[in-house]
Amino acid sequence: MVQAPHGYERTPLPLAREPESAPHTAPVAMADTPTPAVELPAGPVATTRPGASTKRDAFFDNAKYLAIVLVAVAHFWEPVMDGSRATKALYLIVYSFHMPAFIIISGYFSRSFTAKPYQIKRLVTGVAVPYFVFEGGYSLFKWVADDPHQLDFSFQDPWFLTWFLIALFIWRLTTPLWRMVRYPLPVALTIAALASFTPSMGSDLDLQRVLQFLPYFVLGLCLKPEHFQLVRRREVRMLAIPLFAAAVAFAYWVAPRFQTDWLYHNMSAQQLDHVWWAGPVMTLAVFGCSLLLTAGFLSWVPRRHMWFTALGAGTICGYLLHGFLIKGAGFAGLFETYSWLSDPAGEVLLSVVAAVTVTLLCTPPVRRAFRFATEPEMNWAFREEPAGASGARKS
Repeated sequence: MVQAPHGYERTPLPLAREPESAPHTAPVAMADTPTPAVELPAGPVATTRPGASTKRDAFFDNAKYLAIVLVAVAHFWEPVMDGSRATKALYLIVYSFHMPAFIIISGYFSRSFTAKPYQIKRLVTGVAVPYFVFEGGYSLFKWVADDPHQLDFSFQDPWFLTWFLIALFIWRLTTPLWRMVRYPLPVALTIAALASFTPSMGSDLDLQRVLQFLPYFVLGLCLKPEHFQLVRRREVRMLAIPLFAAAVAFAYWVAPRFQTDWLYHNMSAQQLDHVWWAGPVMTLAVFGCSLLLTAGFLSWVPRRHMWFTALGAGTICGYLLHGFLIKGAGFAGLFETYSWLSDPAGEVLLSVVAAVTVTLLCTPPVRRAFRFATEPEMNWAFREEPAGASGARKS
Protein backbone atom coordinates (compact mmCIF):
# COMPACT_ATOMS: atom_id res chain seq x y z
CA MET A 1 0.00 0.00 0.00
CA VAL A 2 1.48 3.32 -1.01
CA GLN A 3 1.80 5.39 2.12
CA ALA A 4 1.60 9.12 2.46
CA PRO A 5 4.72 10.93 3.59
CA HIS A 6 3.42 11.29 7.11
CA GLY A 7 0.72 10.13 9.52
CA TYR A 8 -1.60 12.96 8.50
CA GLU A 9 -2.43 11.05 5.31
CA ARG A 10 -2.72 7.67 6.97
CA THR A 11 -5.01 8.36 9.84
CA PRO A 12 -7.50 5.57 10.40
CA LEU A 13 -10.96 6.40 11.49
CA PRO A 14 -13.76 6.15 12.50
CA LEU A 15 -17.31 5.11 12.09
CA ALA A 16 -20.85 3.32 11.20
CA ARG A 17 -24.37 2.55 12.12
CA GLU A 18 -25.71 0.72 15.00
CA PRO A 19 -27.10 -2.72 14.28
CA GLU A 20 -29.46 -4.82 16.26
CA SER A 21 -28.59 -6.84 19.29
CA ALA A 22 -28.20 -10.55 19.55
CA PRO A 23 -31.23 -12.80 19.80
CA HIS A 24 -32.22 -14.38 23.09
CA THR A 25 -30.10 -11.92 25.09
CA ALA A 26 -30.61 -8.44 26.39
CA PRO A 27 -29.87 -6.41 23.27
CA VAL A 28 -28.06 -3.55 24.85
CA ALA A 29 -26.37 -3.22 28.17
CA MET A 30 -28.66 -1.62 30.70
CA ALA A 31 -31.64 -1.84 28.35
CA ASP A 32 -34.30 -4.38 27.54
CA THR A 33 -34.94 -3.22 24.01
CA PRO A 34 -32.72 -3.12 20.95
CA THR A 35 -31.00 0.03 19.88
CA PRO A 36 -32.13 1.23 16.48
CA ALA A 37 -29.86 0.89 13.59
CA VAL A 38 -28.70 4.05 12.04
CA GLU A 39 -25.42 5.35 13.31
CA LEU A 40 -21.74 5.38 12.77
CA PRO A 41 -18.84 4.90 15.07
CA ALA A 42 -20.53 1.94 16.58
CA GLY A 43 -21.33 -0.21 13.72
CA PRO A 44 -22.96 1.10 10.58
CA VAL A 45 -25.92 -0.62 9.12
CA ALA A 46 -28.77 -1.37 11.28
CA THR A 47 -30.31 -4.73 11.24
CA THR A 48 -33.14 -4.09 13.62
CA ARG A 49 -36.09 -6.36 12.95
CA PRO A 50 -39.27 -4.69 11.76
CA GLY A 51 -41.57 -4.03 14.66
CA ALA A 52 -38.76 -4.12 17.25
CA SER A 53 -38.67 -1.44 19.91
CA THR A 54 -36.47 1.52 19.05
CA LYS A 55 -35.76 2.66 22.59
CA ARG A 56 -32.13 3.70 22.76
CA ASP A 57 -29.59 3.20 25.49
CA ALA A 58 -28.14 6.62 26.36
CA PHE A 59 -24.84 5.03 27.38
CA PHE A 60 -23.96 3.91 23.86
CA ASP A 61 -25.10 7.15 22.23
CA ASN A 62 -22.99 9.09 24.73
CA ALA A 63 -20.00 6.86 24.05
CA LYS A 64 -20.30 7.33 20.29
CA TYR A 65 -20.60 11.10 20.52
CA LEU A 66 -17.63 11.47 22.89
CA ALA A 67 -15.53 9.12 20.76
CA ILE A 68 -16.29 10.98 17.53
CA VAL A 69 -15.28 14.25 19.20
CA LEU A 70 -11.95 12.66 20.15
CA VAL A 71 -11.54 11.43 16.57
CA ALA A 72 -12.00 14.92 15.14
CA VAL A 73 -9.76 16.55 17.74
CA ALA A 74 -6.98 14.04 17.10
CA HIS A 75 -7.24 14.67 13.36
CA PHE A 76 -6.80 18.39 13.90
CA TRP A 77 -3.79 17.70 16.12
CA GLU A 78 -1.97 15.64 13.50
CA PRO A 79 -0.63 18.41 11.27
CA VAL A 80 0.60 20.51 14.22
CA MET A 81 1.83 18.02 16.80
CA ASP A 82 5.38 17.43 15.51
CA GLY A 83 6.81 20.27 17.60
CA SER A 84 4.90 19.38 20.76
CA ARG A 85 5.82 16.34 22.83
CA ALA A 86 2.78 16.81 25.07
CA THR A 87 0.35 16.96 22.14
CA LYS A 88 1.85 13.86 20.57
CA ALA A 89 1.54 12.04 23.90
CA LEU A 90 -2.18 12.91 24.09
CA TYR A 91 -2.54 11.90 20.45
CA LEU A 92 -1.04 8.49 21.17
CA ILE A 93 -3.44 7.92 24.04
CA VAL A 94 -6.50 8.90 22.00
CA TYR A 95 -5.43 6.72 19.08
CA SER A 96 -4.87 3.81 21.43
CA PHE A 97 -8.54 3.48 22.26
CA HIS A 98 -10.93 5.48 20.07
CA MET A 99 -10.96 3.06 17.11
CA PRO A 100 -10.89 -0.06 19.33
CA ALA A 101 -13.88 1.36 21.24
CA PHE A 102 -15.84 1.94 18.02
CA ILE A 103 -15.01 -1.49 16.67
CA ILE A 104 -15.79 -3.35 19.90
CA ILE A 105 -19.20 -1.70 20.10
CA SER A 106 -19.76 -2.47 16.41
CA GLY A 107 -19.04 -6.12 17.08
CA TYR A 108 -21.32 -6.13 20.11
CA PHE A 109 -24.25 -4.86 18.06
CA SER A 110 -23.49 -7.34 15.27
CA ARG A 111 -24.08 -10.44 17.40
CA SER A 112 -27.43 -11.26 15.80
CA PHE A 113 -26.27 -10.89 12.20
CA THR A 114 -27.03 -14.16 10.40
CA ALA A 115 -27.07 -12.89 6.79
CA LYS A 116 -30.85 -12.90 6.51
CA PRO A 117 -32.17 -11.01 3.44
CA TYR A 118 -33.27 -7.95 5.41
CA GLN A 119 -29.89 -7.85 7.17
CA ILE A 120 -28.01 -8.05 3.89
CA LYS A 121 -30.16 -5.22 2.54
CA ARG A 122 -29.28 -3.04 5.53
CA LEU A 123 -25.62 -3.97 5.16
CA VAL A 124 -25.65 -2.82 1.55
CA THR A 125 -27.61 0.40 2.10
CA GLY A 126 -26.00 1.27 5.44
CA VAL A 127 -22.35 0.44 4.69
CA ALA A 128 -21.61 -0.44 1.05
CA VAL A 129 -23.52 2.45 -0.53
CA PRO A 130 -22.07 5.10 1.85
CA TYR A 131 -18.63 3.66 1.11
CA PHE A 132 -18.95 4.16 -2.64
CA VAL A 133 -20.58 7.57 -2.25
CA PHE A 134 -17.97 8.97 0.11
CA GLU A 135 -14.97 7.24 -1.47
CA GLY A 136 -16.06 8.81 -4.75
CA GLY A 137 -16.70 12.12 -3.01
CA TYR A 138 -13.25 12.18 -1.42
CA SER A 139 -11.63 11.26 -4.73
CA LEU A 140 -13.39 14.17 -6.46
CA PHE A 141 -12.49 16.48 -3.60
CA LYS A 142 -8.83 15.52 -3.78
CA TRP A 143 -8.86 15.95 -7.56
CA VAL A 144 -10.32 19.46 -7.38
CA ALA A 145 -8.40 20.70 -4.33
CA ASP A 146 -5.04 18.97 -4.65
CA ASP A 147 -4.34 17.41 -8.05
CA PRO A 148 -6.55 18.76 -10.88
CA HIS A 149 -4.41 16.96 -13.47
CA GLN A 150 -5.26 13.45 -12.27
CA LEU A 151 -8.62 11.99 -11.31
CA ASP A 152 -8.34 8.59 -9.65
CA PHE A 153 -11.34 6.68 -8.34
CA SER A 154 -9.64 4.00 -6.26
CA PHE A 155 -12.63 2.14 -4.89
CA GLN A 156 -10.42 -0.85 -4.12
CA ASP A 157 -8.01 1.32 -2.11
CA PRO A 158 -9.92 3.25 0.60
CA TRP A 159 -8.61 6.75 1.27
CA PHE A 160 -8.51 8.44 4.66
CA LEU A 161 -11.76 7.78 6.57
CA THR A 162 -13.57 5.36 4.31
CA TRP A 163 -11.51 2.30 5.23
CA PHE A 164 -13.73 1.71 8.25
CA LEU A 165 -16.83 1.23 6.11
CA ILE A 166 -15.26 -1.44 3.92
CA ALA A 167 -13.74 -3.09 6.99
CA LEU A 168 -17.09 -3.21 8.75
CA PHE A 169 -18.71 -4.66 5.64
CA ILE A 170 -16.20 -7.52 5.62
CA TRP A 171 -16.31 -8.09 9.38
CA ARG A 172 -20.06 -8.23 9.48
CA LEU A 173 -20.28 -10.69 6.58
CA THR A 174 -17.99 -13.02 8.52
CA THR A 175 -20.02 -12.74 11.74
CA PRO A 176 -21.85 -16.08 11.33
CA LEU A 177 -18.46 -17.79 11.03
CA TRP A 178 -17.09 -16.19 14.21
CA ARG A 179 -20.23 -17.20 16.06
CA MET A 180 -19.47 -20.83 15.17
CA VAL A 181 -15.75 -20.90 15.99
CA ARG A 182 -14.94 -22.47 19.36
CA TYR A 183 -12.18 -20.00 20.27
CA PRO A 184 -12.90 -16.92 18.15
CA LEU A 185 -10.71 -14.34 19.91
CA PRO A 186 -7.48 -16.40 19.90
CA VAL A 187 -8.08 -17.20 16.22
CA ALA A 188 -8.66 -13.52 15.39
CA LEU A 189 -5.51 -12.50 17.29
CA THR A 190 -3.52 -15.11 15.38
CA ILE A 191 -4.81 -13.74 12.07
CA ALA A 192 -3.92 -10.19 13.14
CA ALA A 193 -0.44 -11.28 14.20
CA LEU A 194 0.14 -13.03 10.87
CA ALA A 195 -1.00 -9.95 8.97
CA SER A 196 1.42 -7.78 10.94
CA PHE A 197 4.43 -9.38 9.21
CA THR A 198 2.98 -9.90 5.73
CA PRO A 199 4.18 -6.90 3.68
CA SER A 200 3.08 -8.48 0.39
CA MET A 201 -0.59 -8.17 1.31
CA GLY A 202 -1.01 -5.01 -0.75
CA SER A 203 -3.45 -2.13 -0.36
CA ASP A 204 -6.59 -3.63 -1.87
CA LEU A 205 -9.54 -3.03 0.47
CA ASP A 206 -6.99 -1.97 3.09
CA LEU A 207 -6.69 -5.58 4.21
CA GLN A 208 -3.91 -4.79 6.68
CA ARG A 209 -6.32 -2.74 8.75
CA VAL A 210 -9.19 -5.15 8.19
CA LEU A 211 -7.17 -8.04 9.61
CA GLN A 212 -5.16 -6.22 12.28
CA PHE A 213 -8.28 -4.57 13.75
CA LEU A 214 -10.29 -7.81 13.46
CA PRO A 215 -9.72 -8.96 17.09
CA TYR A 216 -11.58 -5.93 18.44
CA PHE A 217 -14.65 -6.73 16.35
CA VAL A 218 -14.54 -10.39 17.35
CA LEU A 219 -14.18 -9.39 21.00
CA GLY A 220 -17.33 -7.30 20.64
CA LEU A 221 -19.16 -10.34 19.28
CA CYS A 222 -18.15 -12.27 22.40
CA LEU A 223 -19.27 -9.63 24.89
CA LYS A 224 -22.52 -9.76 26.85
CA PRO A 225 -24.54 -6.98 28.52
CA GLU A 226 -23.03 -7.79 31.90
CA HIS A 227 -19.55 -6.95 30.59
CA PHE A 228 -20.66 -3.38 29.92
CA GLN A 229 -22.32 -3.34 33.32
CA LEU A 230 -18.96 -4.27 34.82
CA VAL A 231 -17.00 -1.37 33.30
CA ARG A 232 -19.62 1.05 34.56
CA ARG A 233 -19.08 0.15 38.20
CA ARG A 234 -17.77 2.83 40.52
CA GLU A 235 -14.65 0.81 41.35
CA VAL A 236 -13.70 0.66 37.67
CA ARG A 237 -14.19 4.42 37.31
CA MET A 238 -11.86 4.99 40.22
CA LEU A 239 -9.24 2.63 38.80
CA ALA A 240 -9.45 4.46 35.47
CA ILE A 241 -7.96 7.60 37.05
CA PRO A 242 -4.53 6.13 37.90
CA LEU A 243 -4.70 4.12 34.66
CA PHE A 244 -4.93 7.23 32.48
CA ALA A 245 -2.43 9.08 34.68
CA ALA A 246 0.08 6.28 34.08
CA ALA A 247 -0.81 6.24 30.36
CA VAL A 248 -0.14 9.98 30.07
CA ALA A 249 3.22 9.65 31.82
CA PHE A 250 4.25 6.67 29.68
CA ALA A 251 3.06 8.31 26.45
CA TYR A 252 5.01 11.47 27.27
CA TRP A 253 8.14 9.43 27.88
CA VAL A 254 7.84 7.34 24.73
CA ALA A 255 6.44 10.03 22.38
CA PRO A 256 9.76 11.16 20.78
CA ARG A 257 10.67 7.63 19.66
CA PHE A 258 7.35 5.82 19.20
CA GLN A 259 6.10 5.25 15.65
CA THR A 260 2.44 6.21 15.48
CA ASP A 261 2.05 3.79 12.56
CA TRP A 262 1.77 0.96 15.08
CA LEU A 263 -1.57 2.42 16.14
CA TYR A 264 -2.85 2.81 12.56
CA HIS A 265 -2.50 -0.95 11.91
CA ASN A 266 -2.06 -0.33 8.19
CA MET A 267 1.48 -1.61 7.65
CA SER A 268 3.58 -4.64 8.44
CA ALA A 269 6.57 -4.67 10.75
CA GLN A 270 8.97 -4.88 7.81
CA GLN A 271 7.40 -1.79 6.22
CA LEU A 272 8.10 0.02 9.49
CA ASP A 273 11.76 -1.07 9.29
CA HIS A 274 11.52 -3.65 12.07
CA VAL A 275 12.23 -7.37 12.19
CA TRP A 276 9.25 -9.58 11.35
CA TRP A 277 8.65 -10.80 14.92
CA ALA A 278 8.11 -7.22 16.11
CA GLY A 279 4.74 -7.36 14.34
CA PRO A 280 3.14 -10.09 16.49
CA VAL A 281 4.71 -8.66 19.66
CA MET A 282 3.34 -5.18 19.01
CA THR A 283 -0.03 -6.60 17.93
CA LEU A 284 -0.51 -8.25 21.31
CA ALA A 285 0.99 -5.35 23.28
CA VAL A 286 -1.17 -2.72 21.57
CA PHE A 287 -4.23 -4.95 21.91
CA GLY A 288 -3.72 -5.21 25.66
CA CYS A 289 -3.13 -1.48 26.12
CA SER A 290 -6.11 -0.60 23.92
CA LEU A 291 -8.45 -2.83 25.94
CA LEU A 292 -7.40 -1.23 29.22
CA LEU A 293 -7.82 2.31 27.91
CA THR A 294 -11.11 1.45 26.20
CA ALA A 295 -12.45 0.07 29.47
CA GLY A 296 -11.27 3.20 31.26
CA PHE A 297 -12.92 5.43 28.68
CA LEU A 298 -16.24 3.54 28.81
CA SER A 299 -16.23 3.61 32.61
CA TRP A 300 -16.46 7.41 32.54
CA VAL A 301 -19.09 7.65 29.79
CA PRO A 302 -22.32 9.00 31.37
CA ARG A 303 -25.10 6.42 31.54
CA ARG A 304 -27.91 8.95 31.84
CA HIS A 305 -29.42 11.18 29.17
CA MET A 306 -27.20 14.22 28.52
CA TRP A 307 -27.53 17.30 26.31
CA PHE A 308 -25.42 15.55 23.66
CA THR A 309 -27.04 12.10 23.86
CA ALA A 310 -29.26 12.67 20.80
CA LEU A 311 -26.14 13.52 18.77
CA GLY A 312 -25.01 9.91 19.13
CA ALA A 313 -27.53 9.03 16.41
CA GLY A 314 -25.75 11.27 13.90
CA THR A 315 -22.15 10.24 14.34
CA ILE A 316 -21.94 8.79 10.83
CA CYS A 317 -22.33 12.30 9.43
CA GLY A 318 -19.82 13.74 11.88
CA TYR A 319 -17.32 11.04 10.99
CA LEU A 320 -17.59 11.11 7.23
CA LEU A 321 -18.04 14.86 6.77
CA HIS A 322 -15.37 16.24 9.09
CA GLY A 323 -12.75 14.64 6.85
CA PHE A 324 -13.51 17.17 4.12
CA LEU A 325 -12.73 19.99 6.55
CA ILE A 326 -9.43 18.63 7.83
CA LYS A 327 -8.25 17.63 4.37
CA GLY A 328 -9.43 20.93 2.91
CA ALA A 329 -7.43 22.82 5.52
CA GLY A 330 -4.39 20.73 4.63
CA PHE A 331 -4.77 21.24 0.87
CA ALA A 332 -5.15 24.98 1.43
CA GLY A 333 -1.90 25.10 3.41
CA LEU A 334 -3.67 26.47 6.48
CA PHE A 335 -1.35 24.79 8.98
CA GLU A 336 1.79 25.98 7.19
CA THR A 337 0.52 29.53 6.64
CA TYR A 338 -0.51 30.00 10.27
CA SER A 339 2.45 28.45 12.04
CA TRP A 340 1.19 29.74 15.40
CA LEU A 341 -1.38 26.93 15.30
CA SER A 342 1.47 24.70 16.48
CA ASP A 343 1.76 26.72 19.68
CA PRO A 344 -0.16 25.60 22.79
CA ALA A 345 -2.80 28.32 22.30
CA GLY A 346 -3.21 27.34 18.65
CA GLU A 347 -3.61 23.68 19.52
CA VAL A 348 -6.25 24.53 22.10
CA LEU A 349 -8.07 26.62 19.50
CA LEU A 350 -7.94 23.77 16.99
CA SER A 351 -9.29 21.37 19.60
CA VAL A 352 -12.26 23.64 20.30
CA VAL A 353 -12.92 24.18 16.59
CA ALA A 354 -12.79 20.43 15.96
CA ALA A 355 -15.16 19.62 18.84
CA VAL A 356 -17.68 22.31 17.86
CA THR A 357 -17.54 21.42 14.18
CA VAL A 358 -18.08 17.69 14.62
CA THR A 359 -20.87 18.42 17.11
CA LEU A 360 -22.69 20.52 14.51
CA LEU A 361 -22.18 17.79 11.90
CA CYS A 362 -23.92 15.28 14.19
CA THR A 363 -27.08 17.37 14.58
CA PRO A 364 -30.46 16.19 13.19
CA PRO A 365 -30.64 18.82 10.38
CA VAL A 366 -27.29 17.65 8.96
CA ARG A 367 -28.29 14.03 9.34
CA ARG A 368 -31.54 14.64 7.45
CA ALA A 369 -29.72 16.54 4.70
CA PHE A 370 -27.29 13.68 4.08
CA ARG A 371 -29.69 10.80 4.64
CA PHE A 372 -29.66 10.11 0.89
CA ALA A 373 -25.97 9.15 1.19
CA THR A 374 -25.70 7.70 4.69
CA GLU A 375 -29.08 6.03 5.20
CA PRO A 376 -30.65 5.47 1.75
CA GLU A 377 -33.79 3.33 1.60
CA MET A 378 -33.24 2.04 -1.94
CA ASN A 379 -36.42 -0.05 -1.96
CA TRP A 380 -36.37 0.24 -5.74
CA ALA A 381 -33.19 -1.86 -5.85
CA PHE A 382 -34.48 -4.86 -3.90
CA ARG A 383 -37.22 -7.39 -4.40
CA GLU A 384 -40.02 -7.49 -1.91
CA GLU A 385 -39.81 -10.36 0.55
CA PRO A 386 -42.27 -13.18 0.01
CA ALA A 387 -45.49 -13.09 2.01
CA GLY A 388 -44.94 -14.52 5.48
CA ALA A 389 -41.22 -13.73 5.52
CA SER A 390 -41.61 -10.89 8.00
CA GLY A 391 -43.60 -13.14 10.29
CA ALA A 392 -40.92 -15.80 10.15
CA ARG A 393 -38.36 -13.12 10.90
CA LYS A 394 -40.03 -12.30 14.19
CA SER A 395 -40.33 -15.88 15.32
